[in-house]
Parts: sequence; structure tokens; C-alpha cells
Amino acid sequence: MSDALERFFARAELFMQRVEASLPHSLTAPDWNASIAFRYRRRSGGQGVISPVQHVGAMSLDSLREIDDQKEKIQRNTAQFVRGGLANNVLLTGARGTGKSSLIRACLQTYAPSGLRLIEVDKADLIDLQDIIELIAARPEKFIIFCDDLSFDDGEPGYKALKSVLDGSVAASTPNVLIYATSNRRHLLPEYMSDNLSYKHTEDGEVHPGEGVEEKISLSERFGLWVSFYPFSQDEYLSIVNQWLTALGFDSAAIEAARSEALLWALERGARSGRVAYQFARDYSGRAAS
Repeated sequence: MSDALERFFARAELFMQRVEASLPHSLTAPDWNASIAFRYRRRSGGQGVISPVQHVGAMSLDSLREIDDQKEKIQRNTAQFVRGGLANNVLLTGARGTGKSSLIRACLQTYAPSGLRLIEVDKADLIDLQDIIELIAARPEKFIIFCDDLSFDDGEPGYKALKSVLDGSVAASTPNVLIYATSNRRHLLPEYMSDNLSYKHTEDGEVHPGEGVEEKISLSERFGLWVSFYPFSQDEYLSIVNQWLTALGFDSAAIEAARSEALLWALERGARSGRVAYQFARDYSGRAAS
């Protein structure tokens, strides 16, 4: 074979490798026994990968305070799902740091022995949601697809992909898959003052939203269960501080002595939330140990 022909075949093989790399590939299943939680990520080449989370943060339902109503709704829905009953996709919305994501992680820890698993998907990767669902549809486990801090700007492709999967009533598309999402926005899309101009009023005073507004609320309405979280009062905030300090080994006298510092900490942060209470407890414990 001549050198020119060898170079031609070498270039042709390289070209075919590049073409093959650019073509869509089927999603490869991970070792489902490696963890109870997984992450879906798109690599630079466009290939999606589901990877096990090696260190899943421990969280129990009992450790979450001052959100009893929200906890009861989420736990009931998750229990129905795990035992094979009908359950809803869930949208958790409201104030930052009030336990939305922690509640989902706590449910995972509670029901993992019964076969519950979680796959975290970023909103940028939601365009591959149907591929993920097809991969796990025949698995015996129950899967929560978890989207944290979910919100969309106009025109983002993940919006329509998620909307097409959600049916707004019972399950995502298979009986072993539910979607749980957290967001600070109730309607998941930005809302503008100009949206109010699209509302129409009938002669009898009935109000009808315009098509743009209808589109913005249509995604959130496809979640069967809405759970709202609210800012904590001062007493609720201090109760959570007490719970964390107790868990870190402080006695009642030390906790009472930390009260004023906890309030100052929240004032400086401009928020009273479970996250702020936990951060104060960590700082206070660290200073006490030094």
C-alpha cells in the first residue's frame, strides 16, 4: 500500500471517529448499588453521564423543625410513592433556607431502605430528561428526579422539556418516577409589570389572564402537589438554633447564653431561616472549641 493511500485511510478513520463522537449515544446505566443518590451531568463532548454520589449528606426528618405541615405533606406523598400507590410530582416554593432541599434529602434517607433513589438534574440538563426516564423505567427502584433551585428565563430549552414530561396529575411518565423541584419562584418564569396589561376584563367583571401569563403559570400547575415555605418568626428561628446546638452537645444553660448572639447573627445576615440557624450553630460551636 502506498504512503498516500495509508495517509488517506488514516484521515478517513480520524474523520469517522469525530463523526461518531458527535452523534448522540444512548445513556449508560451506572451501578445502581453504588449509592442511594446520583447526579446527571453532560460532559464536554455532549455525552450524558449518571454518576453515584459517594458521600450523601445525612439528614433525618426529625431534625427538621418548624415545618411540620410541609413535612407531613411531602412525607405522605413520598410514602405513597414508595409503596406503589398513586402520588404526585411536587413543587416546593418559598423563602430561602427554610428546608425545601433538606426535606427532600431527609425523605431519601428515610425511604432508601424501601428502594427509594434520587437523581439530581440541573436545569440546563433537563433537555435530556426523557432519556433519563427511559433508562430507569424498567428498574425495580422508585426514583425521585430532583431539580434544586429551579427557575427559567424566557426561551430556555429545559422549560419545554420539563413541561412535556410533567402531566400535572400523578407521575412523570412511568410509575417508578416522580419529579421533585424546589424554587424561590412560584411560577418558575420571570414575571414583569407588562404582564398585567394582558389581563382581560369581561362585562361582568370576570378577569382572564392573557396568553403570556397563562404560559408562565402552566408549568407550575403541572405539578400535582404545591408546598409553600415561609420565613421563620424569631421564636421559630431560636427553636431551630436550640435544636442544632443541642445536637452539637451544648446544655440548656449554654444555649440560653447563646440567644443574644444568635439574634445578632440573624440580624447581620438579614434573614431568619433554618440555614442561618445552622450556620450560627456551626460558628458558635467552632468558637467554643477553640
